[in-house]
Amino acid sequence: MSHTATKTLAEKAVEHESYSSIPDGYQSGKTKYIIVTGSVMSGVGKGTFSGALASLLSCHGFKVSPVKFDGYINYDAGTLNPFRHGEVFVLGDGTECDLDLGSYERALHRNLTKDNYLTGGKIFKIIIDKERAGKYLGRDVQFIPHVTGEIKNFLRELATKTSADIVLVEVGGTVGDLENSYFVEAMRELRYEEGRENVMFVNVTYIIEPNSLNEYKSKAAQIGIRQLMALGVQPDMIICRSQTSVPNSIKEKISVFGDVPIERVYNLHDFSNIYEIPLILRDVGLDKEIFKILGVSPKENSDKILNFKNWESFVEKIKGAKKEVVVGIAGKYTNVHDAYLSILKALEHAAPYFGAKVKIKWIEATDIEDGKISAEEALKNVDGVIVPGGFGKRGIEGKIKTIEYVRKNNIPYLGLCYGMQLAVVEFARNVCGLNGAHTTEVNPDTECPVIDIIPEQKGKLSEPRIP
Repeated sequence: MSHTATKTLAEKAVEHESYSSIPDGYQSGKTKYIIVTGSVMSGVGKGTFSGALASLLSCHGFKVSPVKFDGYINYDAGTLNPFRHGEVFVLGDGTECDLDLGSYERALHRNLTKDNYLTGGKIFKIIIDKERAGKYLGRDVQFIPHVTGEIKNFLRELATKTSADIVLVEVGGTVGDLENSYFVEAMRELRYEEGRENVMFVNVTYIIEPNSLNEYKSKAAQIGIRQLMALGVQPDMIICRSQTSVPNSIKEKISVFGDVPIERVYNLHDFSNIYEIPLILRDVGLDKEIFKILGVSPKENSDKILNFKNWESFVEKIKGAKKEVVVGIAGKYTNVHDAYLSILKALEHAAPYFGAKVKIKWIEATDIEDGKISAEEALKNVDGVIVPGGFGKRGIEGKIKTIEYVRKNNIPYLGLCYGMQLAVVEFARNVCGLNGAHTTEVNPDTECPVIDIIPEQKGKLSEPRIP
């Protein structure tokens, strides 16, 4: 390399102290950003709120592109145990991701892609690959500006690829977590670069109600919001989650401590029907405040599915449902209901169109397998049974006993993935008389393989990763 060329690279390396790549075709100000953070505790309801907000804005005619950030160092959610993380949701392009992406797809009636999901591991892999390829021109690669710069670039690329009016960002975890602090910093920088009129922050906090006091206490929420402000982020709006409706005095305290006008502090308490939340947010005027903050107006909505008329009709169907249907779900992660979230939501969506409400009866397949309970006792009074997917050998024979019972007693059955395979195994064993019948996923050496991996997939699938 010539001396001139070396000098040029050196000059480029020190030309700017920031690193903020701008994708080709990106226009600052064309896309608005809404950043949703959570404080006080995990599981505060950011995903539910973000999905409801996406529905609300879509019904107003905006094209919304959601993205979920998870701070763990895993590249994706594919290797995460459902006991620890809940359901691993699989997108149409094969991306294995957080269950919130499923909530987004259901909220938007649209398939999402890998561009809608980001983890700490994914970001760090991008950075290490670029560093090894010399893309940082000899700079010492740091959290600021490089990690934060790549995060901002990821969001801007999403905005460009999808032509989004609004990119809705859910920051996983809780404010104060070390693993998401650099992401919050990236969002602070994004607002600095894009302008306050183009980036707004919504903090979803939790108002606790200790049983011993029988009154709401806001101190934990105040501290959580102050932690966010200590990171340089001033929230524009605060959502106070709670079990029941909180008094106005609590909202006033949150308003003062968060430096947020009282009209932009909302209480979203627990609802039995989460599909009503977009309409509730509309009725309390949250959408109008967002329009003011971002300087936008509702658009003409030409979507034939996702519109207020259809949404209101669906909510009325749920309210009007009279009969109850008991559906048994026989699995081995039944202590963590989020492990089967997509199944639960599919039942929730379908039932109102038949004037029904679904009651779930959880059936632990390992208890049947271990003889702690009989299939007959476990399946008492169910109207139908679902055996969902899973991995590994544990609980398999319990599921097969469940399937045998529903077949013999003419109970409607739906087998999903593993559940379909095991229905074939059960039928082969108990109807066809093939005693050694099995799926090669469980027993590769079975003498009677009634289910096998299709030739095109052999050598491409990894061993089962979840026991």
